[in-house]
Amino acid sequence: MSSIVDATYDANAFDRGTEPVLRIFSVDQAKQVVQYQADDQLRQRIEKLAEKNSAGEITPEELAEYEGYVRANKFVAILQAQARKRLGK
Repeated sequence: MSSIVDATYDANAFDRGTEPVLRIFSVDQAKQVVQYQADDQLRQRIEKLAEKNSAGEITPEELAEYEGYVRANKFVAILQAQARKRLGK
């Protein structure tokens, strides 16, 4: 199986797994999910870690923190996409 097919399957599985949770949200809550943005302090921390990572100057602890933020950002982006889809229905 190609990675494109795997990525599509994973997205479909994620959609199927998260849709029931998003149905719990009210319309207002779904709008809040869509509008969510990290605060300036968090964005600056992520940018600093990204720069250190790109420069090869990141410590193992910082790398673990950075990877946690990357995973969280992906998760939030997917939830926001799901919330947009729900609001569009």
